[in-house]
Amino acid sequence: MATAAPHRRCRPATDLPDRRKTSDSSGAREQHRQAWRGRVKRVHAIETIGLTKCYGQSGLVGSLLTRVRASTSPPIRALESLDIAVREGEVFGFLGPNGSGKSTTIRLLLGFLHPTAGRARVLGLDTVRDSVTIRRRLGYLPSGIALYDTLTGEQLLDYLGELSGRPASRRVELCRRLELSARTLKRLVRDYSRGMRQKVGIVQALQHDPELAILDEPTEGLDPLMQRAFYEILDTLKAEGRTIFFSSHVLSEVERVCDRVAIVREGRLVALEETAGLLARRKRNITMRFTGPPPRLEDVSGITNVEHGDGYVTCRVEGSVRPFLAAIAEAAVVDLTIEPARLEEAFLEFYDEAT
Repeated sequence: MATAAPHRRCRPATDLPDRRKTSDSSGAREQHRQAWRGRVKRVHAIETIGLTKCYGQSGLVGSLLTRVRASTSPPIRALESLDIAVREGEVFGFLGPNGSGKSTTIRLLLGFLHPTAGRARVLGLDTVRDSVTIRRRLGYLPSGIALYDTLTGEQLLDYLGELSGRPASRRVELCRRLELSARTLKRLVRDYSRGMRQKVGIVQALQHDPELAILDEPTEGLDPLMQRAFYEILDTLKAEGRTIFFSSHVLSEVERVCDRVAIVREGRLVALEETAGLLARRKRNITMRFTGPPPRLEDVSGITNVEHGDGYVTCRVEGSVRPFLAAIAEAAVVDLTIEPARLEEAFLEFYDEAT
């Protein structure tokens, strides 16, 4: 017959070794290891891999009418195989005209839509499984924001702030910078102008100090003075390590605030570059007036579209202007205009190449 194992009496608490110091040092080591891993491998604020969205495809769920319509018309591919990675702490520009897939991308990142294929992660979280958590941690300003007209500005900010579950630690600062007085916030939203509504939209997106803000056309309706104040707010957020995903049609403001730019066309990514690199590749227009014989520019590196007139010459230069300046060193120059690089022209050039 098998013998039962002897019963082991638990030692009294006084017999146990004091593990408090060991436990404390172990916890400190674990915190150190986690901090070290965080420095070695930082999580991208936003990452998409093969992100695709088609409209008009009906799955198993849906009405019979929807399935019939889908079978008679091809699906619309609003976004196809988007691969981008937004670094923590950068201002990332997302450019494209209407219908290019910008709004679809943002809705996928927020979990309002589910992808047809591919996947996306925001703040290290899956946009399908963890959409509620993601929306609590970020700030979002939609294009053409619609507000509750029957609330005051203050009530609206309180209500939207409660959805994040975090204190509105930046509200006072933001309202001061955007000139939203306490008296103004006591008024009903239906009495606000378009610019005031946009300012309230900016405050609600940033008042809880989110680690990531997704801003869609954030300067719509703002006058030049308020646009400048908004850019200064972005400069402050960037200096504090916050990440901004910035979608806009106004290319000059993207050039002003963004570190990198992604350009989409008809749902496809056509460019993803540093803003400075994008501008460096852009061709600049030159107009030069002179006396005497014209300089020979046709064979100069980077010079194209040379046209001569009566006492003047126009051309385009790509890259460095040094070869051009060396070529005109002996010319009797009266006036010289070299247009600064503009993101708008670089954007149009990429679209022409894609076409």
